[in-house]
Amino acid sequence: MRNYELTVLIHPDLEMNLEPAIAKIKDTVAKYGGKIVKEENDGKKRLAYPVKKQDFAVYYFYEVELPTDAPAKIEGVFNITDEILRHLLVTVDERKLKYQAKQAARRASDVENTNQESEE
Repeated sequence: MRNYELTVLIHPDLEMNLEPAIAKIKDTVAKYGGKIVKEENDGKKRLAYPVKKQDFAVYYFYEVELPTDAPAKIEGVFNITDEILRHLLVTVDERKLKYQAKQAARRASDVENTNQESEE
C-alpha cells in the first residue's frame, strides 16, 4: 500500500447535499482496496478558469492508502463521474514526510530545552 493525496472538485450545484457525491468517492476508493486516512472539506471556492462551464467548485482533500494498481482504476471511474469536475491523485513523497517529522521533533526538543533553561 502506498500513500496518495486525492483532491476532488465537486460540482457546485451539489453543495447543499454533498453526501451522495462523497459516498461515491469513498465507495470507489474502498472498492479498489484503498483506505481513507484523512478527509478535509475546503469548502466552495472560485476556480481560476471555468471547468465544464462552472466558475465555482467544492474542494475535498483526502489522504488515502491504495494498492499499486488502484490509482488507474479510480481515475477511470472519476473521469466519467458527473458529480466530479476535476480530480488530482498524486503519490506522497515518503522522504519528505520523514524529513518533516524529523524537523518537527527537532523543533519540539528545541522548545523543550528553551523552556527548561528559562525555568532555571
